[in-house]
Amino acid sequence: QVQLVESGGGLVQAGGSLRLSCAASGTFSSINVRGWYRQAAGKQRDLVARIISDGSTNYADSVKGRFTISRDNAKNTVSLQMNSLKPEDTAVYYCRQDTRYRAYWGQGTQVTVSS
Repeated sequence: QVQLVESGGGLVQAGGSLRLSCAASGTFSSINVRGWYRQAAGKQRDLVARIISDGSTNYADSVKGRFTISRDNAKNTVSLQMNSLKPEDTAVYYCRQDTRYRAYWGQGTQVTVSS
């Protein structure tokens, strides 16, 4: 059974920083894509950032220049450094890690940015 465990969410003032981490445990084939999604109240879940097996990255336009995704393949972890946070970044953040066969999701971690 594969489990993704997230950490690092919390409450921060606008302009502050948070770092989210996600560790995968269990038995699974090689992970091709590691990413972060977020879902604000009453809205759909959207991609924030992802990193592909070749090291290339994709970011939502709204977080470019403020968020940085990184990974540690040996530890099966993916992290999201979030700087210059804004109230509109408030959401539940979900880790996702994909093998060629399926996607695995974390349970979500709340990020709240106060103005």
